[in-house]
Amino acid sequence: MPAALQHAAAVAAGLLAADLLLRRCVRRFGGVTGDVFGALCEVAATTALVTLSLG
Repeated sequence: MPAALQHAAAVAAGLLAADLLLRRCVRRFGGVTGDVFGALCEVAATTALVTLSLG
């Protein structure tokens, strides 16, 4: 798999994971706070790194 495609897939997976968490938090808490934004950053970065390490 070319590196550019692998990196694009990692970014897409990170964004998808962050979006799913954001939707869940908005539904559960009725909005977002700074803690939610921090969690979104951590989830997106972790998902992208795991995707890169597995690819």
